[in-house]
Amino acid sequence: MSLDLSPTEFQDLAAQVARLATDYLLRLDDRPIRPDVTGERLLELLGGSAPQRGRRAKVVELLRRVVDGSRTQNGRFLGYVMGSGEPAGAAADLLASVLNQNLTAYRSSPAGVTVERTVVRWLAEAIGCDGFSGSLTGGGSSANLMGLAMGREARAAANERGASAGVVYASEQVHMSIGKAVALLGLGRENLRLVATDADFRMRSDELERVISRDRAAGLKPVAVVASAGTVATGAIDPLARIADVAEREQLWMHVDGAYGALAAMVVPERFEGLARADSISLDAHKWLYQAVDCGCLLFRDRTAARRAFSHTGDYTRSFTDDPLEGFAFFEESMELSRRFRALRLWTSIQFHGLEAFRDAMRRDLTHARTLSERVRGEPALELLAPVELSAVCFRHRFEASADARNLALLEAVNRRGRVYLSNATIRGAFALRACFVNHRTTDADVDAVVDEVLAAAREMG
Repeated sequence: MSLDLSPTEFQDLAAQVARLATDYLLRLDDRPIRPDVTGERLLELLGGSAPQRGRRAKVVELLRRVVDGSRTQNGRFLGYVMGSGEPAGAAADLLASVLNQNLTAYRSSPAGVTVERTVVRWLAEAIGCDGFSGSLTGGGSSANLMGLAMGREARAAANERGASAGVVYASEQVHMSIGKAVALLGLGRENLRLVATDADFRMRSDELERVISRDRAAGLKPVAVVASAGTVATGAIDPLARIADVAEREQLWMHVDGAYGALAAMVVPERFEGLARADSISLDAHKWLYQAVDCGCLLFRDRTAARRAFSHTGDYTRSFTDDPLEGFAFFEESMELSRRFRALRLWTSIQFHGLEAFRDAMRRDLTHARTLSERVRGEPALELLAPVELSAVCFRHRFEASADARNLALLEAVNRRGRVYLSNATIRGAFALRACFVNHRTTDADVDAVVDEVLAAAREMG
């Protein structure tokens, strides 16, 4: 049988899928956030042997099973740092898959490369980093890896001679992807220095200077510093301007892990002073621009540094034009060769709504976080465990005994109830419940539901 579909067959299938997606959106508030199904049952429904013959008549029903076994991302989904899947961009994903463009270079996807370069420029300008270049990535982890690869090459020229020991500095609150990146780049996790933070979980620049001085005295080579623009646990923003001063004096590459928080510079730029002094910055549009996964971004100041790190062209990828637009190749500035059309969803979403709509949604998220923190402070049974700098709120129940174990059980109970979904964090050694507002669907009533559900679940626990 042919793998192709006639235009009529495709239209019918796409219409059925669209109805399935529309039904999901219509029922968001009625569905439990955590599906009431076991892993064994899901394996029974979705696993099994690959069919040897097609089951076209059953495909939509199988897709419905996937929907029913998926977590619901309504306004009360506040777990992790995960965007809410803005629908206009999601609709564009179907077209992106049908077009099936490989955004490796202009010649392989003229419109796609133009759209992505445009989106990258929009993002840079939106956060006050006019003139930065970059590319979209699978997420913040790959963007952080690429940013540090650029730093390693810029400061240690390791691509030809191999990686030599170089030291990378980051906050003790840094995301786990930085440790992975340091390991993958051959620098070794032992050469990642976790710098102490202050009472608000921000890197201490004086401690950074002290650790760098100690390493230089020991004959080691400092290479890069990673500043966090929104730590994953509490949303803390490192003192970017002071860290930039240190990086400049010490001739370190400055990478900003802004995967969670840097996009908030669109609405509270005063909290991100010094961001534009970074050499590279990671962003995640699938976090605080509400896009579907995956849609990360790496921005960088110097395209020459990107090409020094990533350019390795084979004869089969040579360009035969010097035109700066038509001769452009992402593979000369990225670790990826084959690249999907990630940019279409974000470009469509921004074209459809305009940037101000996103700013409004982000302002609401910031307000929701402050509202929840105030509600927590007003409940004698609850306590706030960290300052609320962006949109993450870490709190817990004041159990009299076995507080960590009981709060873990409380988190499970809240999520099992299915009305609100929270994640967890460890704050100064204490287990915390964590609500993170990066959800364009969240309402004031959803914020109130967080405390109501936590208190109700605690009462049921006894």
